Amino acid sequence: MCEEFKSSMMLKFDMTDLGKMRYFLGVEVIQSNARIFICQRRYALEVLAKFNMVDSNPVRNPIVPGTMLSKDDNGVAVDATKFRKVIGSLMYLTVTRPDLMFEVNLISKFMANPK
Repeated sequence: MCEEFKSSMMLKFDMTDLGKMRYFLGVEVIQSNARIFICQRRYALEVLAKFNMVDSNPVRNPIVPGTMLSKDDNGVAVDATKFRKVIGSLMYLTVTRPDLMFEVNLISKFMANPK
């Protein structure tokens, strides 16, 4: 059925068959006959490199359950634009990692004036 559709589309439009999709908008797509698997490993590594965090220590749980974050009014101000870029990158990563959504939501509350 898929091949028939592809053939009919190629007759009507100028197209090239590139085979099975491997990457789409930073999301790796792994296809088999039984299922389609998506991940963002390469994107996650690019985010780490972009924000100079390649040598950071990996953890199994991004935040200890029950942790309460609060704003440090006496803390050193950080680059708000860079902080927002980090949050945006992490939000996009939650496309394939919904387990990170709680933590990303938690730290995004400090985007207005990060310290």
